Amino acid sequence: MVSRITPPVSSPDWLFEWAVLRLPPNFCPRVREETRGEDRTGQGRTRETAAEQKFESRKSKTKPNGKKPPAEEKKHYLEPEYTKVRVVDFDLKDLVVLPREIDLNEWLASNTTTFFNLINLQYSTISEFCTGDACQAMAAYNTIYYWYDEKGKKCKCTAPQYVDFVMSLVQKLVTDEEIFPTKYGKEFPNSFESLVKKICRYLFHVLAHIYWVHFKETVALDLHGHLNTLYAHFIVFVREFNLVDPKEMCIMDDLSEVLCTPLPSSPQQNHLTER
Repeated sequence: MVSRITPPVSSPDWLFEWAVLRLPPNFCPRVREETRGEDRTGQGRTRETAAEQKFESRKSKTKPNGKKPPAEEKKHYLEPEYTKVRVVDFDLKDLVVLPREIDLNEWLASNTTTFFNLINLQYSTISEFCTGDACQAMAAYNTIYYWYDEKGKKCKCTAPQYVDFVMSLVQKLVTDEEIFPTKYGKEFPNSFESLVKKICRYLFHVLAHIYWVHFKETVALDLHGHLNTLYAHFIVFVREFNLVDPKEMCIMDDLSEVLCTPLPSSPQQNHLTER
């Protein structure tokens, strides 16, 4: 039952709401409308298996063509002046460890829903820059992510289309009482963990794209501290419960190593610029 989850007593409540409490005062993201073009009949909500099989996303790495590969693009998000900017100086692992009094599925459901909302919010801040012309493929490093429709047909879509597919599907899953129950006594489906893994894989794709393609815009908006903290929190969570294959996340291993290491203690507890 998702709604019963509460933060562990040992952790400050504000740490669970950092993305909301520390947003700049002048920040007002555009609300993304949920699209349900893939299922207007509502039949996809009958059981979790139908929703699980509705769409499948796979990745396709660029194939060698015999030509000398171009010089690797500089990863601006790895520069110390950016990686040191976080919303909180706190070991995020303390936030993801399963509390003794909480059921595993409830914990996964609560955190997965939270990460979906936060990553959707983070993407909305740069969505005006992520257009079909600017991002003609859902790319991150040397990887292009393709979307597979309900018939198994591979679709090479633009990045905004891919993200829209992801957010629409995840929105449908997390609001389905048969999959993410919120009523007391309602059981989670047997396929719940596999669905959570699929959701987390999709959300990782979105984060990777933001870093690889839209990090400069994020810095210009002074929101890289929020992105860094969100990414680190998400990676620590999926690692704790083995929700995403390490091979899937290897393209961001260098960033994960930096951001998932707690910052050294200092008198200044928050490196984010106050406004």
